[in-house]
Amino acid sequence: MKELALGLALMLGSVSGLAIGASPALAQDMSNGADNFYRSDRVVVEKITFENKFGMKVVGNLFTPQGLDRSAQTPAIVVGHPMGATKEQSANLYATKLAEQGFVTLSFDLSFWGESEGQPRNTVAPEIYADDFSAAVDFLSTQPFVNKDNIGVLGICGSGSFALSAAQIDPRMKAIATVSMYDMGAANRDGLRKGVSVEQRKEMLKVAAQQRLAEYQGAEIKLTGGTVDELKADSNAIEREFYDFYRTPRGEFTPKGQTPLQTTHPTLSSNAAFMNFYPFAQIKTISPRPLLFIAGEQAHSIEFSENAYERASEPKELVIIPGAGHVDLYDRVNLIPFDKLTAFFRGNLSS
Repeated sequence: MKELALGLALMLGSVSGLAIGASPALAQDMSNGADNFYRSDRVVVEKITFENKFGMKVVGNLFTPQGLDRSAQTPAIVVGHPMGATKEQSANLYATKLAEQGFVTLSFDLSFWGESEGQPRNTVAPEIYADDFSAAVDFLSTQPFVNKDNIGVLGICGSGSFALSAAQIDPRMKAIATVSMYDMGAANRDGLRKGVSVEQRKEMLKVAAQQRLAEYQGAEIKLTGGTVDELKADSNAIEREFYDFYRTPRGEFTPKGQTPLQTTHPTLSSNAAFMNFYPFAQIKTISPRPLLFIAGEQAHSIEFSENAYERASEPKELVIIPGAGHVDLYDRVNLIPFDKLTAFFRGNLSS
């Protein structure tokens, strides 16, 4: 298979399989307030489970402000993690910080990832991912201390596109925000800055179909894409950016039953499902519910937030964070605009 464009290589990787060994984690960059595993004594955390419409168990964390008046009804926010990650990576941080501001928040593992159900593990299934967001709204709507008419959604990286997809068919999502959003469909079809040709796309689909048949006939499941398992002299800047989060103590997290070599990598045969994923197709129909897009000024992914903003109807807002890259907004609390997110949800999740 031909070498793919720089950006696409990050998302899809080599179809020849994963490296057997990985070099020791390099010194991680914990500057600018990187604090992925932040905990707060002002927030109570409870492990919860709920089912999506496919009957699959979704596992999440419910965050409530310390001393919450459970006889009242409080606005709530669903928080989705980056694609290939788990709730312990970025989503819990955002959920904790927003719970400190008085919201009930819920982070969860997308189906097939983390603690949530789904086999084979790491399967790409955008329709199911989107339904997980609606299932989280179902759960929150049945909690007596949650105002079911004031539930917002926040999607980080790939979950931004899943949240938008869900919001187009679920009017209960009253306010929708994304941070460092990836359009997972466009990223796989076209690559970053449209760096992938139609012929390269067809080759990827051919390889995925061949792998699907091989697995049907008993071959082992093969993984692809995600974050590189080791850095090399020629590793590009985007690979290094993700490696610094996912492969070092800054943000590394391996779910029970997996190994670090499996984390972040989707299955090769299922990754083709993203080719038919168009999360912005009906984005105009979300209006008059408000949309907030947040992206780093230096983020390689900024094109996706800009595209979504351009295609969306009012009310909408695009906030660009000076000096921030894509992964910076996963966990660098000195750069993440929590005040802006708080104001957005507070202003739009009210009686």
